[in-house]
Amino acid sequence: MSSEIRSRLWIHNQWEDAASGETFPTTNPATGETLAHIARGAAADIDRAVVSSREAFESPEWRRMDPHKRGRLLWKLADLIQANADEFGSLETRDNGKPYFESRKIDVPSAISQFRYFAGLADKIYGEVIPVPGPFLNYTLKEPVGVVGAITPWNFPLNIVSWKLAPALACGCTVVLKPAEQTPLTALFLAELAAEAGFPAGVLNVVPGFGTEAGAALVEHAGVDAISFTGSTAVGKQIAASAAGTVKKVSLELGGKSPNIVFADADLKAAVRGASTGIFYGKGEVCAAGSRILVERSIHDDFVEALKARAEGMTVGDPMESTTRLGAIVSEAQLDRVMGYVESGKSEGARLVTGGERVQVDGAGNFLTATVFADVTPEMTIAQEEIFGPVAAVIPFDDIDDAIRIANDTRMGLAAGVWTRDIGKAHRVARELQAGIVWVNSYNMYDAGSPFGGYKESGYGRDLGAQAAIEKYTQTKSVWVAVDG
Repeated sequence: MSSEIRSRLWIHNQWEDAASGETFPTTNPATGETLAHIARGAAADIDRAVVSSREAFESPEWRRMDPHKRGRLLWKLADLIQANADEFGSLETRDNGKPYFESRKIDVPSAISQFRYFAGLADKIYGEVIPVPGPFLNYTLKEPVGVVGAITPWNFPLNIVSWKLAPALACGCTVVLKPAEQTPLTALFLAELAAEAGFPAGVLNVVPGFGTEAGAALVEHAGVDAISFTGSTAVGKQIAASAAGTVKKVSLELGGKSPNIVFADADLKAAVRGASTGIFYGKGEVCAAGSRILVERSIHDDFVEALKARAEGMTVGDPMESTTRLGAIVSEAQLDRVMGYVESGKSEGARLVTGGERVQVDGAGNFLTATVFADVTPEMTIAQEEIFGPVAAVIPFDDIDDAIRIANDTRMGLAAGVWTRDIGKAHRVARELQAGIVWVNSYNMYDAGSPFGGYKESGYGRDLGAQAAIEKYTQTKSVWVAVDG
C-alpha cells in the first residue's frame, strides 16, 4: 500500500518551501526508511502563516460566514477524510509505527467523528440574556478568540489535530498548526483536503518544524491569540512561561502517570483485559496510558500471572500486518528513553515479569516487547515518571483508602481506571481520584462530546466536549443597552 507524500509547508492554501530552504527527514520507525524530506519551518515561516491566518480571520469571507456554512464545510471535510481513509491509515502507520488496524479502524474514524460533531456545534454557539438591575438589556456574545496556534504530538498525529482543529474552526477561529516533527504527514494531507472542502485561504496553515524553532515562534508571536498544546509536561511549562509575554489564552494537555485500580471484587478477566489495553494500546505511547496498575493484595499474584500471559500474546511485528498488536516505537531516541526506564526498574528492585526486550523485525525497526514489572513500590522511578512506552508497573494495595492514597501520590492527574462490581465503591473512588477523566470497568474510551484534560501537572483546559470547546476557542463579550426612553 502506498500513499502520496506531501512534504512542503501549507500556507494560504498552497504549498510553500521553508524560507531557509532547509528540510528534515521523517522516517518509518518500523523499517528505518526515510519517507520524505519535510520543509523545515522556522520563525519566518510561522510569521508568514500567522499573517495569512490573521488576514483570513479579519476577512468578511470567514468572519461573517454564516455558521451553518462553517458547519457544512466541517462536514465536507469529514466526508473527504472518510473517502481517503485508507491513505490516512497508511500514512499514519508508516510515519508513527502503530499497527495499521489502529490507524485505520480507530484513529481515522475518530477524527471523522470529531469533525462531524463540531460541524453540528457551529450554529449553536450563543450567549445569554442576564437580568440586571435598572433599565438595561444586558446580553453576552460568544466571539471567536482569533488566530489559534495549535501544537500537536506524535502519538496520535491525525486524531489530536482533529481534537483542536474541528472545534476551533467551528467557533470561527483560524488556525496555524505545528505538527510534531516526527509525524507531520497526515496533518499536511488534511490541510490539502480542507482547501478542497472549501475553507478559505489562511483559515488553516500548517508549518512543520522543530519545537525550539517553529513551536517557540508560534507561542511567542504577538499575532497569535491562543495556544492549544498537547505534549510533555516539561514543554508545557515552557509554553506557559513564553505565552505570558503576550498574555495569550493557553490550554495545556500534558503528561500522565495514570493509575488503573483493580479491586478484589472486580471481574478479573475483564480487568486484566482492560489493564492490558490501558498500557499496551498504542504501544503505550498514550498520555492517558494506565501505566500504574494498582491491584488489591489478595488477588495480586493471580492478576500478575494473567497479565503476563496477555502481554506475551501481544505480537510484535510489521505494523501493516493485521496480526500485529505492538508496532514500532516512534523513534530510536524514544526507544532508548523507554529502555532507560526498563533498566531503572530492574536496578531499583522491581521484578521484571516479562518483556523488556529490544527487538527488530526483518532486521530493522524500533520494537520493544510488552513489558510487565511487579513488586513495584510507589516511590520507584517507573511508578512516578511518564515512560511513554509499553511498560506496566504493578503495585499492590491493601484497601480502598490505600488505593486512593497511592493513586493520588503523583504530580500528574490526567486519567484513571477503577475495576469493581461495587457501584458505591466505584463512585466514591471516582470522586476522590485527582484526575480529569475516570473510567469505571473500562479504559481508553473517548467521544467528541466528552471533555478530556488533566489535574495538577497534567495541565489545564480541556479538549473535546461542546462546553469545553466554546470556553477554549471563544471570548465572552458583555453588552449593556440602556432601554429607558
